[in-house]
Amino acid sequence: MLKKYYTYLPLVNSGMEEEWQQCLAQINKTRSDGNRPLKLNIFIDVDDYQSCLDFRQKVADSLKESFYDHSPSFNVTVHPPEEPWKIAVEAVFIPSGTGGIVTKYYNSIPYVVIETNSGKEVWGAGLGSGLFQHDTRKAGSSAFDQMVQILSNEGMSLGNLVRQWNYIGNILNVKDGYQNYQVFNEVRNEYYQKYRKIRGYPAATGVGMKLGGVTIDFAAVTAGESVKINAIDNPNQVNAYEYEQQVLKGLALNGKSLKNPPQFERALLLTNNQAATIYVSGTASIIGQETIGKGNIEEQTLVTIDNIKKLTDAERISHMINNRSVHSADFSLVRTYVKHKQDFEVVKAICRSHFPDTPAIYIQADICRDDLLTEIEAEFDIRF
Repeated sequence: MLKKYYTYLPLVNSGMEEEWQQCLAQINKTRSDGNRPLKLNIFIDVDDYQSCLDFRQKVADSLKESFYDHSPSFNVTVHPPEEPWKIAVEAVFIPSGTGGIVTKYYNSIPYVVIETNSGKEVWGAGLGSGLFQHDTRKAGSSAFDQMVQILSNEGMSLGNLVRQWNYIGNILNVKDGYQNYQVFNEVRNEYYQKYRKIRGYPAATGVGMKLGGVTIDFAAVTAGESVKINAIDNPNQVNAYEYEQQVLKGLALNGKSLKNPPQFERALLLTNNQAATIYVSGTASIIGQETIGKGNIEEQTLVTIDNIKKLTDAERISHMINNRSVHSADFSLVRTYVKHKQDFEVVKAICRSHFPDTPAIYIQADICRDDLLTEIEAEFDIRF
């Protein structure tokens, strides 16, 4: 599916609602140019949980007012953007003339279904929002329950997932020996064991979220005969689902002796007759399974980018797509999570030198290890 990413910042520093209206006006301008929004990620800076929920409802109301029956899926997460802004928005659009697109609702949650000759896609966001902010296990289970139900309604399952985003409140916190990230990984394993009956995993991101709870976004595909899906590994990294126990923090759930590692592919390649997309998972400064460049934001950013470049290496990808003639190949999106705000400018400068013409967004988030300072995810598009 042909899609294009845009990023938006307010034009004038103001209150958060005013800044949202400025971004929404820019989104509407993009729509008027012949595009339909598929998914919005809205990153905000607030200090308390209720303010986030109240703002999310205002966003939902304004999207319904602007787009009527064509509302995109959307998520609002507490990931502070660059100063002085209180809000930043990332959007993916598809051409308005693309057939077979419909917005549906699970309770009040909008999700978008696209059906073409190549198959069916479902894009959902904001699952689990507002639920169990103080209990990661219940919050994660609730988000997965919603995803399972949406996919079931569309004749799909977790086996159809190709991309998943997991935002875990206070990801590094440990309570009674249980780390929030490890708790989430145990919940993910339970649901994959029950509802994912194929080998391999989706591409995924798992980062912290200021305040509590768990929120999940996803993209799922029912692939026709012309669509091929292949995992891409990084020769310099251990697959996350093969991490050894000493890398995983906290206790396992339910009295088990072994902890479950994060279950995702380093990247996933989707190929059809006209194009290919590489979903690059959240990637950090890890070689083998060890953190590189502890305390050094510049080194960590460079190692992270090198890992991403290995996942999108032209020679390797050419072999995976049977040496087909490539018309164009480039990154269509870079999203960068930075642990400390004071590191934004260093990370931005490095990313801009490596991805100079790519839509990019920079937000603050805890990474899944104490010693990781940044994480970057990306999409890479190939046209034949």
